[in-house]
Amino acid sequence: MRLILTALLFLFGLFNLLLGIGFLLDPASMQGNFPVTGNGPAGMAVLRADLTAFFLVAGGCQLWGGWRRNGDLLLVPGLLMGIAFTGRLVSAAMDGTAPGFAVPMVVEAVQVILAYAAWRVLPHHRISEIAN
Repeated sequence: MRLILTALLFLFGLFNLLLGIGFLLDPASMQGNFPVTGNGPAGMAVLRADLTAFFLVAGGCQLWGGWRRNGDLLLVPGLLMGIAFTGRLVSAAMDGTAPGFAVPMVVEAVQVILAYAAWRVLPHHRISEIAN
């Protein structure tokens, strides 16, 4: 089980790192894969900064947590993906959905479940120890 979870962490971590690098180096081409647009220099800076940070931090923590067998690091991508999933739920309730709306939600939900499962299996601290 631990080997499977670690392999999945590596796959999702690489996926997220590649997305982050894509947004850093060429946000204009990444717009075709995501329903976002960078209008002007400020908009491109948002894509380059915010989405790069989101995906690089998530992917880096997944890879590092899996490699070091450190479940604590997996709380970060779990929380990032959980917040993104929650934001999409709120958006679906308030704004409606569009074709393909569920695909990123499934990817985010799988990553939340993976982060939690790997956190439980890999060595980690109790939340109360981290929070104090």
